[in-house]
Amino acid sequence: MRSSPKTDRHPDDAAPRRRFSLLRRTARLNREGGLQDAPLVVASGLVDDVDRLTAFGPAILAVRWGTTVLSGALAAPAFIEAEWRTVGWLGVIVAYTILRTAQPLRYTGDTKSLIRVLAELVLPILAVINTGYWDSPFVFSVLTALTIAGFARGFGFGLRLAGAATAAISLPALAEAGYDSASIRLAAQWGSVLLLVAMVAGYGRRISGEADRQHSVAIERLGRLADANTLLFSLHRVAQTLPASFDLDEVLDTTLSRLRDLFDSDAMAIILMDDTDSQWLVMRRHGIRLPDAIPHEELPAALREVIGSGEVGGAPNLLVGGGPGLAPSMASGLYAPLRARGAIIGLVAIEHGTPHRYTQRDVEMLGGFVEPAALALDNARWFARLRTVGADEERTRIARDLHDRIGQSLAYLAFELDRIVDSEERGDDLGPSLDQLRNDVRGVIGEVRDTLYDLRTDVSDEQALAAVLDIFAHRVAERSGLAIEVHCDQGARLPLLQEREMWRIAQEALVNVERHAEASKARVVWRCNGRSAALEVLDNGKGFPSGIAGRFDSYGILGMRERASSIGATVEVASSSGRGTRVRCLLQQGN
Repeated sequence: MRSSPKTDRHPDDAAPRRRFSLLRRTARLNREGGLQDAPLVVASGLVDDVDRLTAFGPAILAVRWGTTVLSGALAAPAFIEAEWRTVGWLGVIVAYTILRTAQPLRYTGDTKSLIRVLAELVLPILAVINTGYWDSPFVFSVLTALTIAGFARGFGFGLRLAGAATAAISLPALAEAGYDSASIRLAAQWGSVLLLVAMVAGYGRRISGEADRQHSVAIERLGRLADANTLLFSLHRVAQTLPASFDLDEVLDTTLSRLRDLFDSDAMAIILMDDTDSQWLVMRRHGIRLPDAIPHEELPAALREVIGSGEVGGAPNLLVGGGPGLAPSMASGLYAPLRARGAIIGLVAIEHGTPHRYTQRDVEMLGGFVEPAALALDNARWFARLRTVGADEERTRIARDLHDRIGQSLAYLAFELDRIVDSEERGDDLGPSLDQLRNDVRGVIGEVRDTLYDLRTDVSDEQALAAVLDIFAHRVAERSGLAIEVHCDQGARLPLLQEREMWRIAQEALVNVERHAEASKARVVWRCNGRSAALEVLDNGKGFPSGIAGRFDSYGILGMRERASSIGATVEVASSSGRGTRVRCLLQQGN
């Protein structure tokens, strides 16, 4: 496995989000490899099929028809003088011009296109040699070929062909006419013209090439911005899940959905570490069959490598080396560790059936994606654990409530039944005792009903904390005889999780007043502006002895402090013997 796949072997991708990939990679190879005058290279690693002459098509067509018309005008006397050789070559030149108008010459840098460019020059040279050398009416047709050569491959190639054309025409002409000054001067003049035309065409190609390179750089930058925008959008969607959801299944589904949006894949999996037995649990999969748990030693080599390195890695060709991946039929892959709070908590595997599918850009995008995704997953896992611990604590509290209230009442009923049985054995009258027992049983039933109601009562989206406090205080007052005043702000609300914890704190404080304070009056105050809140429960009971009020090891007060801490609030307990108790919970949040 290599750390990053080679971009020069990446196949064309027709997906919309890859629409700039060909131009981006071509521009990068040209810039980094100095390929201005070499055949263009693309992702497949083969010679590119991009036509270098396309940009010069209108200029080539104008030059071709201009020289053809000029050649026809110069060859017109041949019809009158019956010089059929010249007429024949004119027909060939005109036919070739029409052919290249319908099917323009292409140059892509390969051998076949190079031969076509050379044939473009050979044809007018033959026409010139066979119709009078430099006096031929077809000399101007040579200019078209040299213009095409300069446009195709630049100065060097154009000048070499210009020199070769000059020699090919001048040497036979001088040998036939003699090396007099007029012939030499004519050859030199035309040779200079050919060289000048080749230079102008080469210069035109350089100007156009610089513009193309600037355009390619602009396209590459646009592609990078598009990729960055895609990544930022995905990171934003992942970041939205951090405060919005602590449900592990929801975070897993969201993460898999984002990965499928970002990366083209045939198989994908999210695997989390099981701390209890060091196995890897397959939490989500797409396009692949996997067991629910994978021992570490059975992980593919690519995944074990990213665990060791702690970095995102790519396997360009699993079929040649480093394979197989998670799916035996896959040919390339991306693998990333999910790292949170300094430890690897899971792995992401993305695989495709095509070799060299993923590029360094994909590696970078996955690296930017997994960090917030890992944090979201780790938060969800810890929340699930805390929820389990909270459920255990809630069960303990319920068991304590049942023991303190119902358990003691049932024990009393058991003692009464034993006393009644003993009275029966002594022959005592059982009527009054049974009437009292019946009343006691009814009282226990009422306690059970009240306890279950208290446990079911909770804040919800439909029922705010103010309403729940009012209902609960009324019930406590009915069953205990306490005179309870309730003063609550209406309308403004806190987030549901915070309201629920504040409600449980108020409930605990009121139950403590009911059971232990020996109070005759109590007051509950709730103030909330939607951002901050204050809860206060006061009574006129016996209070705590000096030095014990608010003690941290008191079970009820400890529970209230833990609930307050979980939502960023604080609890204050003030009391003294004979002067009652005040419990205050404050939640301060920024604007």
